[in-house]
Amino acid sequence: MIYDASVDELLQQVWDGRRISSAEALRLYHLPLEELGALADRRRQLIKAAAYEGRGNEIVTYIVDRNVNYTNVCNVYCKFCAFYRVEGDDDAYVITHEEMDRKIEETIALGGTQILMQGGHHPKLSLQWYLDLLSHIKGKFPQINIHGFSPSEFIHFREVFNLPLEEIIGQFVKAGLGSIPGGGGEILVDRVRKRISPLKAMSDDWLSVMDVAHRSGLASTATMMFGHVETVEDRIEHLERVRTQQDKTKGFTAFISWTFQAEHTKLKAPTVGAHEYLKTQALSRIYLDNVPNIQSSWVTQGQEIGQIALKYGANDLGSIMIEENVVSQAGTTFRMGVTDMQRLIRDLGYEPHQRDNWYQLLN
Repeated sequence: MIYDASVDELLQQVWDGRRISSAEALRLYHLPLEELGALADRRRQLIKAAAYEGRGNEIVTYIVDRNVNYTNVCNVYCKFCAFYRVEGDDDAYVITHEEMDRKIEETIALGGTQILMQGGHHPKLSLQWYLDLLSHIKGKFPQINIHGFSPSEFIHFREVFNLPLEEIIGQFVKAGLGSIPGGGGEILVDRVRKRISPLKAMSDDWLSVMDVAHRSGLASTATMMFGHVETVEDRIEHLERVRTQQDKTKGFTAFISWTFQAEHTKLKAPTVGAHEYLKTQALSRIYLDNVPNIQSSWVTQGQEIGQIALKYGANDLGSIMIEENVVSQAGTTFRMGVTDMQRLIRDLGYEPHQRDNWYQLLN
């Protein structure tokens, strides 16, 4: 049920854990940062209270995994991306099985349980190439979850392979795919998408992949990349579309937002700082009342803001990022290990725990 309220009533509504409307979210956005953060922390407490045998409010989680970009060849030329290459570029690549093995072996040696595997929209890789790669990984490393292929990649596959999404996702799962990342979400408003990535999947396409994946039993994350040409209203519309999809299928395990990183990209847009990041993350925690986890984006914000974000609605620090190639190409190169993560979490009085992709505790 959606309530309308005066400011005081709206604050009480949020404090009590009731759902808010888009118009109410816009009103909350204009609160002072500290006040909005306190409301987001309250919502985190309400949502996590029953988690982990009633200790959810005491626990902050992280995952040990590795980003593996299987190719940097891409034909959608997103203006905000500094990672992609075209086939003729000297540094264009497609990963080999041997290279993948080495990366996964290093990940396992560091206590990793997952690879986050994404790549460019390569125009010439065949369906069998992807199935062979998945089968190879799962056969050699059965303990590793393959968290792979963003919705925009699946839309690309649908067009190149001329097959329904249901069939493609089914074949990928049979070959070893375990879950789907929320990459390529950017802003789920087509007017914005047409400005920053006109050749990429539009909003309904992105959501349709998530719908098929969730209905087939695959969990996924949802993301938002903001701080470029969108408005605050666009961000709220994005949150509304994620919340509506979650009401239908309940397949999103977490929501992750981060700010546009401008260096070396073609997108000419003003970037935003930590204040805007924290405000937007806090609003996402309040609005997404049906998404159980919010990840802090220390990869784009740095360790200090990543830690502060744990008081602005986040309950998870995400991955230690053994390898990251996309935002680092845009000029952001923050790094962190398990010891760093545990220290940041403990410094705030929480218990650090490693988790898997489904937020089951591993220690």
